[in-house]
Amino acid sequence: MSGAAAGGGPEGEEPVTGRGGHDRDGGRRGGGEPAIGSGPGRALVAAYGLFTLAAGARAAVQIATRFSEAPLAYALSAFAAAVYLVLTVALARGNRRLALTACCVELAGVLVVGTLSMADPAAFPSATVWSGYGSGYVFIPLVLPFVGLYWLLRRR
Repeated sequence: MSGAAAGGGPEGEEPVTGRGGHDRDGGRRGGGEPAIGSGPGRALVAAYGLFTLAAGARAAVQIATRFSEAPLAYALSAFAAAVYLVLTVALARGNRRLALTACCVELAGVLVVGTLSMADPAAFPSATVWSGYGSGYVFIPLVLPFVGLYWLLRRR
């Protein structure tokens, strides 16, 4: 049976749908809805990937070199990196439910840690990614979950 008869393209070509159900015309799924990790979603995947590296590297250095100085702050940085990693993978793979959950966890973390770090600075002797609502990262950690939630919910 030829590739075309088996549901694929012409002889020797891959089927039109690729990994994860995305097709070759812009990452759109069946009803014309773009996949969450395609188009502008790729910028979101890249942003979360960058924050995964930034928060993860920061947490690794802090935990390895001076964990006893501020264990809560450094553990929160590691947690933020884990949330960013989950978001990066969920968005890239098109797992909307996991991405929504992780985005909500991220938003709650930024708001809670941001508020606590402003109300009681002594509790956070060293900054985390989410301290001061992400002020050490130009407030991107505060804006990013809103952008992520908008992107994920725009065509529910």
